[in-house]
Amino acid sequence: MSSPTHHPRASEHGFTLLEVLLAIALLAIALPVLLGLRNFDLDLQGRAAELTAATLLAQEKLLEVELAGQYPVGETLGEFSPIPLGSQTALQAVPRAVGYRWKRTISPTPLEFVREIRIKISWPRGEREESVEVSTYVLSIRLPS
Repeated sequence: MSSPTHHPRASEHGFTLLEVLLAIALLAIALPVLLGLRNFDLDLQGRAAELTAATLLAQEKLLEVELAGQYPVGETLGEFSPIPLGSQTALQAVPRAVGYRWKRTISPTPLEFVREIRIKISWPRGEREESVEVSTYVLSIRLPS
């Protein structure tokens, strides 16, 4: 009497050595690419946060000039104070805008009573310096007292 031979079904087959090596090779190629994309994404997120902060700081400086109501032609440089104007000093213990600098330029225009105000915010990013510049025009009319 002969014993029946067992033929394995297709689902019982394992992976061949070639298939395993191919899968490992694909992972070896894909993982560094995916990790590089993740690092690029983190860098973009950091730059976006810096640009947002710089834009808000520029808006603050524009508002300071507009509230002062005086527009002498010239250039002014500075760094940001640790406490924004109008803030409660007891709540501000952490320095803000560390490394950010500003430059305000007020220049005349062809129209006698109009001034251009430009605010440039700069900050270090790695070995280079990034900057954002915003500008606006204001009416510089002195009303009689």
